[in-house]
Amino acid sequence: MAQPKAARAADVVAPAMPEPDIAAELDALAARSSSSPTRGTAGAAEGRPPLVVVGHRGKGMNALASPDPRTRGDVRENTLRSFNDAAAAGHPAVAYVEFDVQVTKDGCPVIFHDNFIYTEENGEISGKRVTDLDLHEFLSYGPQRNQDKAGKPLLRKLKDGRILRWEVRSEDALCTLREAFEGVDRRVGFNVELKFDDDLVYTEAALTAVLQAVLKVVFEHADGRPIIFSSFQPDAAQLIRKLQDKYPVYFLTNGGTQIYADPRRNSLEEAVSLCVASGLQGIVSEVRAILRRPSAVAEIKEAKLSLMTYGQLNNVPEVVYVQHLMGVDGVIVDLVREIAEAVSAFPAAAREPGSSEGGGRCERMEAVATAAGTPSFSPREMSFLLRLIPELVQ
Repeated sequence: MAQPKAARAADVVAPAMPEPDIAAELDALAARSSSSPTRGTAGAAEGRPPLVVVGHRGKGMNALASPDPRTRGDVRENTLRSFNDAAAAGHPAVAYVEFDVQVTKDGCPVIFHDNFIYTEENGEISGKRVTDLDLHEFLSYGPQRNQDKAGKPLLRKLKDGRILRWEVRSEDALCTLREAFEGVDRRVGFNVELKFDDDLVYTEAALTAVLQAVLKVVFEHADGRPIIFSSFQPDAAQLIRKLQDKYPVYFLTNGGTQIYADPRRNSLEEAVSLCVASGLQGIVSEVRAILRRPSAVAEIKEAKLSLMTYGQLNNVPEVVYVQHLMGVDGVIVDLVREIAEAVSAFPAAAREPGSSEGGGRCERMEAVATAAGTPSFSPREMSFLLRLIPELVQ
């Protein structure tokens, strides 16, 4: 049984560590990328697998307060429509959709990001913890698959405390993990984020019960679909690895851009140590942590780990291209079509037929179709781009 913490674990404070010389590290990257006068930036990516694009909560998260209408709400996040719209982007680079899985109190894995779900009735706003609901009550929120039924109005609480009406242009009903397996285009794999509340303490027995409920659905319905598990909760990431070895497990980290009570969450170094000690396959880092210390990419690769990133900067094509040069394997993005189109212009590695090992756990991560063309950056433009990155990070 998860218990509330006496104090908030996710209190955010400024990192105490000194800031690295980002410009110097990026200058070194620029020098490497343009060291050959005949190859330029395209050569820097030769011999590297194509970059994988992962649709964040499907076609993108609903950032209701965003000044950018593209990220406010084209389609309701974490729904079958959102997942299929991401798959329909039509680009081979879009290999996965990412979504958040929680387990209701009656043991059903459902897809929903926020810890609490809000509604309004008779002018009064109320919120309930998702994991305190049974399946029937969870599905009673928002649009209903049965058009004869009216669902409870959906509201969303923002990080600044405001509660807004959760309105999007294209609606769909909330869904379960099983429905996702049954209703989403089989061309895309699933990045299943195992969602836990930072404000609760979980016993191993409680974590095991949640993870076993998720694994039961995955094993019964995956049917060959590529799966990646990920979690910010270190114990959950370690435990899902112990409970199964069929699918890869990635540890999600802010990489020190925020500081938490659990030190395992506070740096890329800690993330690498956790993954190596626990036999995890990769790291998913906030992109700013990678851009602040580009040398971390080499350290992660030396540990034989895969690296993906998430964050708002991944909606900037130039930032995604720099990550491709750095050796990042995949990016989780909100602007799926725009970034997929940009990635399709990146130089793709030439791969010998059958060179992907075993058709195994990360096959889709390494088997994205070859893209055509190369971005046209002169050394001067690349130098300017790389110097711009620290400004974007700030």
